[in-house]
Amino acid sequence: MRPGTLCAHMNLRGIDLSNVNLRHSQFTRSVLAGANLSGANLDESNLSSADLRNADLRSTLLRKVNARAARFDEANLSGAKLNNAVLQSSNLSGANAANADLSGANLANARLERAQFQSANLQRANLRGSRLEGASLVGARLEGANFTNADLRGADLSGAGIEHTVFTRAQTAGCKGCP
Repeated sequence: MRPGTLCAHMNLRGIDLSNVNLRHSQFTRSVLAGANLSGANLDESNLSSADLRNADLRSTLLRKVNARAARFDEANLSGAKLNNAVLQSSNLSGANAANADLSGANLANARLERAQFQSANLQRANLRGSRLEGASLVGARLEGANFTNADLRGADLSGAGIEHTVFTRAQTAGCKGCP
């Protein structure tokens, strides 16, 4: 596989693509559940509606990726670069995105229940209408993020930078560190 690879509607369950350059590739509606993509370059790729459940995406480059309606449940995204990624309506429930860079990412209406965002960079991220029940954003950089209509019940924002962060109509019952 190389940059620009077209793998739409493919079953690539458990494949090892660690450290591979797949920039500008297309994995639309493909199954990559349990795949090892650690250290891979998927910048500006199309992962819309892809299944990446339990995938290893540690330190993966996913900048400007289109992952609209993709499944990342229980995936390991620690240290991944997702700057300006489109993750609208995606499922990251239980995912580990500690130390990940999601600055400028669009996570509107995403499912982020129990996700781990410790020390992650979510500056200027759009989390409008997202579900973050029980999520950990301890020490995260949230400056300028938009949590309008988000569900933050039971979330932990302890030590997070929340300057200029929007919490309009957000549900914050039981949230630690919420304004």
